[in-house]
Amino acid sequence: MSYSGSRMLLSSQRESQVTKFRVWVMLAVPLTALLFQVYVPLFFRFLAFLDMPLLVVVYLALMRRSPVAGLLLGSIVGLAQDSLSKNPLGMFGITKTLVGYFAASVGMKLNVDNVLMRFLLAFFFCVFHQAFYWVMERALLRHLSQFEIETWLVYGLLNAVVGSALFHLLDKLKVTA
Repeated sequence: MSYSGSRMLLSSQRESQVTKFRVWVMLAVPLTALLFQVYVPLFFRFLAFLDMPLLVVVYLALMRRSPVAGLLLGSIVGLAQDSLSKNPLGMFGITKTLVGYFAASVGMKLNVDNVLMRFLLAFFFCVFHQAFYWVMERALLRHLSQFEIETWLVYGLLNAVVGSALFHLLDKLKVTA
């Protein structure tokens, strides 16, 4: 087989790995995550650590494997979360945009169908989100908040555990071809 033939084979294999979702799934899942983020902590304070919109952005960006789609998804979900929260507009928008872009870029390079890989990526992106939010808060808003790496690691671990279960449930919404 020639070089171009094997290159085509790799190209078609990569294209077949892109996961497709129905349009209603791409709209309903982020909307549900945003509503969860707004209303559930009001009634159950102990669930305030969960960042469901972030987990949804990570999952959909990893599965779609398109940096542009991950970037758009992250920005839309982040700005929607900003508009529903008391935070300044754009803070979650910027951080979730970067998370969506990086998650999709990682999804192109790694096999993200493995449960352990998903757990590690959910943990990493939760901690990355917290750290980048802290940097932006200090740089853009001049809030002198504490650098709480231990808290970020615990939140990342808890979100990764919930994310692993959520990713398994969202796998059932994939379009089978």
